[in-house]
Amino acid sequence: MHTQIIAGVDLAWMGARNPTAIAVGKIECGVIELSSVFVGLYGTQSVIEALDGIVDLQGVAIDGPLIIRNQIGQRECEREVGVFYGSRKASCHTSNLRRFPDAAGVKLSSHLVSAGFRHLAPTNHKWQLECYPHPALIEIFGLSERLAYKKGTILQKRHGQIELSKLIMALEESATLPLRVPGAFHMYIDADRISALRGDQLKHNEDVLDAIVCMYIGALYQSGQEQSIFGTPVDGYIYVPAKRCV
Repeated sequence: MHTQIIAGVDLAWMGARNPTAIAVGKIECGVIELSSVFVGLYGTQSVIEALDGIVDLQGVAIDGPLIIRNQIGQRECEREVGVFYGSRKASCHTSNLRRFPDAAGVKLSSHLVSAGFRHLAPTNHKWQLECYPHPALIEIFGLSERLAYKKGTILQKRHGQIELSKLIMALEESATLPLRVPGAFHMYIDADRISALRGDQLKHNEDVLDAIVCMYIGALYQSGQEQSIFGTPVDGYIYVPAKRCV
């Protein structure tokens, strides 16, 4: 069976000031297996170079605004996600041209379009999509509300990452799309290691976990699973899987 290569990108919205992580996986025989990780990428160009270097890349799922046309306020897709998921604490950040006149996501998306990756293209073509891990996790795992792992004290962030790692590991038994995480990458989901992280190391680990989630979201798209599309590829959209996987 043909192998399909999928990348998940936890994109730093503020360009070179914050790091981006990428998780790459291969789909074979109905299983997605993590195959490589890029961590601590600073600047849009470094992200582009990493993606350009992935052989036979089929699709890219990116956590970050890829299409911004509104001058002020929220994009319509962000507003729609807030209406649908706000009661479960998974509303969106606001992106507009006034706040992000030179957005990293728009730059990256434009490069991908020039390389043949069309927004929400059929899966027999190269594609890209904008995703948002919080509502995706709610759907994939049937959570009652957003999993808190990004804010709070160091202890709270560690606890949140450990909980997210448990969910990621549970996907190995998914009847929808199993996820394999080889031993070389267990460091990112190891509770004892996470419990000792702080500062930049803790942030880098969070980035990798988010990238793995984005990769899995992309694999669900490639596999043709149930989905919700908020907004449009003209004015901005957010893809959310609508299939519980465990």
